[in-house]
Amino acid sequence: MDEFKVLMVDDDEVIAQSTAEYFNMFDVKTAYVTSFEEAVTFLSRHEVSLLLLDINLGDKSGFDLCKKVREDFDMPIFFISARTSDDDVLIALNIGGDDYIKKPYSLNVLLAKVKTTLLRYEKAKEAVKEQSKTPAKITDEVSLDVNSYSLKRGNETVSLKAMEFKLLKYLLENSGRVVTKDELLSEVWGDEFVGEGTLAVHVRHLREKIEKDSNNPEIIKTIWGVGYMIDASAIGK
Repeated sequence: MDEFKVLMVDDDEVIAQSTAEYFNMFDVKTAYVTSFEEAVTFLSRHEVSLLLLDINLGDKSGFDLCKKVREDFDMPIFFISARTSDDDVLIALNIGGDDYIKKPYSLNVLLAKVKTTLLRYEKAKEAVKEQSKTPAKITDEVSLDVNSYSLKRGNETVSLKAMEFKLLKYLLENSGRVVTKDELLSEVWGDEFVGEGTLAVHVRHLREKIEKDSNNPEIIKTIWGVGYMIDASAIGK
């Protein structure tokens, strides 16, 4: 399969083509498509590292495409849209988007964000490969398998996104103490472009995968106004 760093999905072909051409000028191999169906076909035939996704795709929605992509792929997804309402931003982040860029955007700033994110994810994957193969126990039923980049829950394997893995591993390494939001953004993401909304979404996704009741978490505790803490007394139960 051909490998592409970026796939842009936008029904405005002028914007999609100009963005792809700009990225390719700086050796970030990028392709573009203009419809939901073309995106699905492209992803089935090529390997893609990051998705730039418009919300309005003719008679289809970028939200629907995001949810479909998340069923099969673990890649950063940036929504790019002229829609500016907070509801759209929250929906985009809650269904698996990693960032939301409002049109019009600066090509050089967008490229910088894409490069930073790609580098961060590549480093996260490399870090996983270098970890010990011994799973880190979370509860009697759940452990973090640093070799397979996943959670082991009984006989079930639950995949983790790269940043979900790094976030959970960092919290486990610092269990029993409050880890501030700023510390997590600095040590896990290492990126000034990422905000607290992205952190909150990743924490929620982790809770859905490790907590018995994600609405009443016993392991990853929220310390309101400060950050998060792995409850050391809950580990191993």
